Amino acid sequence: MVSPRAGNAPPGVDPEAFSWFQAVDADHSGYISVKELKQALVNSNWSTFNDETCLLMINMFDKTRSGRIDVYGFSALLRFIQQWRNLFQQYDRDQSGSISFSELQQAFSQMGYNLSPQFSQLLLARYAQRSSNPSIQLDRFIQICMQLQSTTDAFREKDTGLVGNVRLSYEDFLTMVVTRML
Repeated sequence: MVSPRAGNAPPGVDPEAFSWFQAVDADHSGYISVKELKQALVNSNWSTFNDETCLLMINMFDKTRSGRIDVYGFSALLRFIQQWRNLFQQYDRDQSGSISFSELQQAFSQMGYNLSPQFSQLLLARYAQRSSNPSIQLDRFIQICMQLQSTTDAFREKDTGLVGNVRLSYEDFLTMVVTRML
């Protein structure tokens, strides 16, 4: 049997993804850590992906809860990132490589979220790089959308009548946050 290190991609893994996995696996452990992933992913402005987004993605594809992903998880992660990149490029109407306030508002609306301009402004203030015209890079877009989806799912579990309002205790709220976000 030929070992995967010899150049043959394991069954079910795209050869290009396997090649990249080998390059990113700097310590040759057979796994990708948050640190290794962060060094491998860049935004359109050549900044590396932030730690929070990398950790969210590692946790999403880490089937063993070890804080790292194997070649299968990495291959799935690359497909996941490509889907988000395609969506990001679709909403980046001016092709600037980042998502502006109006583009973010339109993205949320097209994704089915009815969010106020004030909420989008809050997200920009929290996640955009400080500038006179704040905008969101791909990594933060992925992070915002993953967190929005997760908290929306948690909200919907409580909003059984689909009325857009729930009544919950402080501890229930904290439980939702801790189990979905941290």
